[in-house]
Amino acid sequence: MPALWIAHVTVTDNEAYGRYAALAGPAIAKHGGAFIARGGRFVQLEGKERPRNVVARFPSVEAAESCYHSPEYQAALDHARGASERELVIVEITE
Repeated sequence: MPALWIAHVTVTDNEAYGRYAALAGPAIAKHGGAFIARGGRFVQLEGKERPRNVVARFPSVEAAESCYHSPEYQAALDHARGASERELVIVEITE
């Protein structure tokens, strides 16, 4: 079943986070992921507000998790660590 990769992010270093984004996009695509929302308009109803919200669709939970643990994504993530505060969750779509 397909899955969503949902990230809520507060960027604290735009330059470093830009390096993350440049590398993360190709890593996500390599694992079958496609962005369906990237930092657009949002309404926070509950919980901690993060000004950047990203949703990517993957073919499966396993594909999304494999992407996260891949060398390509981990190299990207090295730039996000210390440059952002974030939460990331993978959710299976039950259609």
